[in-house]
Formats: sequence, structure tokens, C-alpha cells
Amino acid sequence: MKKLRVGNKIIFAVLCIWAIIQIFPLYWMFTFSLKDNSEIFGKNIIGLPHNWLWENYTTALTKGKVGLYFFNSIVVTGATILLTAIVALMATYALTRMIWKGRKMMNNIFMLGLTVPIHAAILPVFILLSRLKMTNSYQALIIPYAAFALAMAILISSSFIETIPKELEEAACIDGCSVYGIFWRVIVPLMKPALATIAIFTFLQAWNELMFAVIFISDSAYRTLSVGIQTLSGSYTTEWGPIGAALVIATFPTLIVYCFMSSKIQESLVMGAVKG
Repeated sequence: MKKLRVGNKIIFAVLCIWAIIQIFPLYWMFTFSLKDNSEIFGKNIIGLPHNWLWENYTTALTKGKVGLYFFNSIVVTGATILLTAIVALMATYALTRMIWKGRKMMNNIFMLGLTVPIHAAILPVFILLSRLKMTNSYQALIIPYAAFALAMAILISSSFIETIPKELEEAACIDGCSVYGIFWRVIVPLMKPALATIAIFTFLQAWNELMFAVIFISDSAYRTLSVGIQTLSGSYTTEWGPIGAALVIATFPTLIVYCFMSSKIQESLVMGAVKG
């Protein structure tokens, strides 16, 4: 028993150290955002600010246009998640539940998307968007983001939909539901854990993506946060406090989304493990 208690204490101590290591970058970034250049490059690198400069956030949101960039990121990311989730669930239902010629080949085509890096298609996508006159617009990012997220979303929802008994669909069909009625009233409500998983993975991809946003968007009115933060660095002098504030604004939505939806991911993974 004593050995067991000692072992638990050691494990607890190791986990505490690991938690501190993981939390420290967030602490440093937050304190960094409330300092001026003299503290950031002086002796007070990791300590609490001597003067808590909350105006760094005001400067970032107004003069740095971080508020506009934040709004653009929300629009692009939200639309990408919505489009990816709807198309992925409909495609998954057609590929796994409906019988039609060529569905296996179509599924293989979708899965090929997992082998293509998103940045390997920059040139052809840019040429296509230019010819369609879609650059410098929200759809210039939403459509490519959703297209490249679709393969992973279908893979996640395909493994989850297999856990739904087909008898539920048969019962709904007997009650008079059409294919669309079965999909929206039976399948979609039972796919909430998979939807949460898709939403988080798509959010992380779209929210943090940089290369597409740099190349496809040159108008500052449509810049996302990942690109907009780069513009805060001046050619000669740079106030790093507002940049730190912008980084905090860009980072914490990711943490908030994961905290609220992580339980759905765990539920989805557990159900997949039980099925396996």
C-alpha cells in the first residue's frame, strides 16, 4: 500500500510539472500582451508586468484593425464549418447507406484528398479563383478550406454512422419518411458527437491557416487574423505589446471552442473504440 501511495504521489508530481509546462506559454503570452517594449526586452521577461497596459488591446483592436480581422476569421471559419459539416454528412449518408453504381469509386476519390497537402494545390486553386474573379472575397477562402477539410470529415462521419442501427431508418421509412426525412430527422440528430469532432478539426484548420489567406487575399477588408497580425510589425519600430494582445485574441477562441466541445470528441472516439 505504501509503495502504491508513493507511486501515486510521483505520478501526481509528474502530471503537475507537465501541466505547468503546458500552461506556461499561455501565461507568458498573456503577460507579454500587457507589457511595453522596455519590459519585454528588459529583465522582466517572464514576470508579471510592472504596469498593466490594458490599452494594448485597445490599440490592437482599433489602430491594428484586429477587430476587423477577428470578424473576418469568424465569418470564414463559421461558414467553412457549416459547409463542411453539411456536405460531409450528406456525402457520408450517400456513400454508406444508399446503394448506387460507382459509390466505392467515389469514396476512394474523396479519400484521395487525405493524401494531398493543402499547400500543394496553391497554384491551381489560385488560377481557378482568379479566372472566376473570386479572389479578395470570403468565398476565396471558404470554398478551398471546405474542400480540403471534406476528406477528413467524411472519414470521421463514416466510421461513426456505422454505429447507427439500420433498423431506425427502416422504422422511419415504414412511418412514411422520405430519404431526406430519414437523413434530417434520424441520422443528423444521432451524429452530434461526429459533428463536434468535424467542427473542431475544421475550426483549427481554417482559423490558423496562413498560406491561402496570404495569397488569395490582398485587400485588407477581407484579411483574417493570421494574416492581419503579420501587418502589425512595422518596418522600423514595432510595439510588441499590441502584437501580444492580438495573439491572445487569436488564441483564446481555440481554447474556448475545445473546452466546450472536447467532451463530444471523447464521446465520438469512445464509441469508435467500442465498435472496434
